Amino acid sequence: MNKSELIETVSAEADISKAATERAINSMIDAITKAVTKGDRVTLVGFGTFYSSKRAARVGKNPRTGEKIKIAAATVPKFSAGAAFKATVNKKKTK
Repeated sequence: MNKSELIETVSAEADISKAATERAINSMIDAITKAVTKGDRVTLVGFGTFYSSKRAARVGKNPRTGEKIKIAAATVPKFSAGAAFKATVNKKKTK
């Protein structure tokens, strides 16, 4: 499912216009992005938690040449699925 399909689905299930649904989804994504960028956690109970994590600098290897390269430290976004979300996904896979 891509973003436009998500907008169509939410619009139909919530019985609101696609334009309003798109604004709501974009606002939610922006709010989560801003919070995680600041270092905050965004927890949606039952669904999961969005957060940032620090990744240390390390030495990697260019797969073509075998040459060692330095990979800089970075802050990366992460998502941890909630228990209810995991349970729902697992039930669907076992049927």
